[in-house]
Amino acid sequence: MMHESKTILVIEDDTDTRNLFLDVLEAQGFYTISAENGIAGIQQAQKHLPDLVICDVLMPDMDGYSVLTTLRQDPVTAIIPFIFLTGSNTQAAVRKGMELGADDYLTKPSTIEDLLRAIAVRLEKQALLRHWYATNSYPTSEPLPLSVDSESIFPLVPQLQAVFDFIEDKYSQGITLSDVAKAVGYSSAYLTNRVKELTGEPVNVWIVKRRIAAARPLLKDTNQTIEQIATTLGYQNACHFSRQFRQYNNGQSPKVWRKQHQLLQATRNVKLQLIKTHGQVGNLVPLSCSSKVNY
Repeated sequence: MMHESKTILVIEDDTDTRNLFLDVLEAQGFYTISAENGIAGIQQAQKHLPDLVICDVLMPDMDGYSVLTTLRQDPVTAIIPFIFLTGSNTQAAVRKGMELGADDYLTKPSTIEDLLRAIAVRLEKQALLRHWYATNSYPTSEPLPLSVDSESIFPLVPQLQAVFDFIEDKYSQGITLSDVAKAVGYSSAYLTNRVKELTGEPVNVWIVKRRIAAARPLLKDTNQTIEQIATTLGYQNACHFSRQFRQYNNGQSPKVWRKQHQLLQATRNVKLQLIKTHGQVGNLVPLSCSSKVNY
């Protein structure tokens, strides 16, 4: 199953383990972000607001517990699902992680299936939570698909649900701050200050982020031209689209980004097959290959 709309942050100081996780997740269609230590991981989480975080416990400078505590104290990142990965399965270690607000706790060695199952469960629960806030009622007993929030990249801030719902519904129609403010009944100035206060970003940035999130699968999975994609997303011209795309994709143009990801796609499938033949994550990257001991 592909998950083009979901971004996962992997915080792991061991390069081999980190790259293995990235390969597995990308082969499954997730967008990935990585960090080699806890401090960088917090910065990446605050910048990109991933849909889920996978974090090692024992890392230099800042351990996984401190990372989780910091993210839970920030209203914008507090609700991001968080999965610990560690070599320790003692009751005390698990209890500490859960008390700090971890959503799951995987011990090494874990199979690829264990990892993907844990991710799927967390994302489904997050989708159900979003649905509850959106409808202000408990969802039906029938399970919702993980794609219930589509390409959503918005933080879960109940006070701004109407704002994000409007952007989600109209982002491809060339909407502006004025359109959003009118839709939710606030002045543009008040809405700008309110949204920035609660999320750290103004309304216009969230509109752009939503468009760019929608652009990536169109570039990767379709044959539409850059001009056609720009029009589909509500841009008046391809130059404006390309300029904003570069801003949120490390300076890469849509053309370069597309070429890079299409070349990677073929190798991802091969990597996934090779990984699955080994069966266990712990066997592919033995704990002994790193000088550290995970707890």
